[in-house]
Amino acid sequence: MKAKVLMVQGTGSSVGKSMLVAALCRIFRQEDYSVAPFKAQNMALNSFATPDGAEIGRAQAAQAEAAGVLPSVDMNPVLLKPEVDYRSQLVVMGRPVGTLESTEFGDRKELLWDVVTSALDRLRSEYEIVVIEGAGSPAEINLRQGDIVNMEVALYASSPVLLVGDIDRGGVFASLWGTVSLLDARERQLVKGMVINKFRGDVSLLAPGLTKLEELTGAPVLGVVPYFRDIYLPEEDSPASGNVAGPGTGEALLDIAVVALPHIANFDDFDPLKREPGVEVRYVRSAVEMGTPDLIILPGTKTTVADLQHIRENGIADLVVSHARAGVAIIGICGGYQMLGQTIADPYGVESGQAATSGLALLPVDTTFVAEKQTHQVSGWVSSGIGLLEGSEGVHLEGYEIHMGSSKTGRNSEGRIPFQLSLRSGMAVEAGDGHIGVDGWTLGTYIHGLFQNAELRQNILHRLAERKGVSLPLGDGAFSQSREYDKLAYLIRESLDMRRLRRIVGLG
Repeated sequence: MKAKVLMVQGTGSSVGKSMLVAALCRIFRQEDYSVAPFKAQNMALNSFATPDGAEIGRAQAAQAEAAGVLPSVDMNPVLLKPEVDYRSQLVVMGRPVGTLESTEFGDRKELLWDVVTSALDRLRSEYEIVVIEGAGSPAEINLRQGDIVNMEVALYASSPVLLVGDIDRGGVFASLWGTVSLLDARERQLVKGMVINKFRGDVSLLAPGLTKLEELTGAPVLGVVPYFRDIYLPEEDSPASGNVAGPGTGEALLDIAVVALPHIANFDDFDPLKREPGVEVRYVRSAVEMGTPDLIILPGTKTTVADLQHIRENGIADLVVSHARAGVAIIGICGGYQMLGQTIADPYGVESGQAATSGLALLPVDTTFVAEKQTHQVSGWVSSGIGLLEGSEGVHLEGYEIHMGSSKTGRNSEGRIPFQLSLRSGMAVEAGDGHIGVDGWTLGTYIHGLFQNAELRQNILHRLAERKGVSLPLGDGAFSQSREYDKLAYLIRESLDMRRLRRIVGLG
């Protein structure tokens, strides 16, 4: 018997689709249903490695976590990772297969529709409920012909659709009504309810508008979700604008500057740092914003060479080098690690047209891009106890790798290998990862999710604080992502007409 389905679509990007899917996955899980998320095509630079080494969108991994199941490639069979404004790397069933130009979007259905429907069918045979997420808006009529992610999926699955609008950005009634109006008759029949997200104030003020909206669309408003700041969910893509700041407020004990690269990837690596008391994390885009931080982080990126050139042109690269030479702590992750090295070679044109590029020369590492992408979940331990890692030797760590480069150090290079891996995609290995400079204050690694490891994270922060001559408040270590999903589920239960929603899904 095929699983029941419910699809969440939106009036645009970032209106709350991913959030609502995660909440519904948690709610159905709490009600003892086996539930899985699904998004046919995701366009995002935040990605995740599944247990078997496939690459999917970070949002679907988070939704699977909310559902209490392991993430699988069937949950996001097509992933687009933007390289430039008009081209994206195309990842199909967890593996890169080439690039997709914007002019080829109309051909997606012919190329990928069987992949999408097969993945959805497999999920529906394995679970009792599948909660489907759309992308952007179903009313993007210029892209309708090649649709593989919105109404074509709903029609294929005969799925009821919830339409979400964001009132915080304004014009929510026009957005909801306009979206429904641009759908054809078959599609409008699938819209079984609407949700208004990010409302601030007294909900009773909306009542006349809600009544009129229901008259216009013929679909009920199932509820109004309040704007919230006290529930943490991994963001799907691009750092929140509120996290981009100038030289720092001076109020925090530790100031951490993350370089906001144009194609920054997996930036949620640094969210655990923001939750630590006494720590400020800023995303900086220009040299004038850098200030004098205690730690500079070069994050992952989809386009290492292009983003390295960008920070050279805007002055950030010179600041990173000068700060490092002055003793400021530097951490590079994935593409940021590659930037810290001596050279970046691309003999096969994997990423750019440049066969060789000079790095920042802060670590004795040479990187070569190869055609095969490495995507693994990994675990291991800290194998070096100097500088940033003093007191952490032997500490267990877990994370994941997503990269197309291989980085090596020369035989006579100064410094050490900071991490030793024991498992990669479930297979036993004996492999070193990364490099830490001879003074211990410049560190590079391919491991995403490094700061999710609480003991290692807090050790690093306390080393920075000790060096600065300050004492950080003791974190209680009580953060639980599972508890955040429970909080979100409670909020959505309180905000929506759940009895009506269950009827829409066919749960009685």
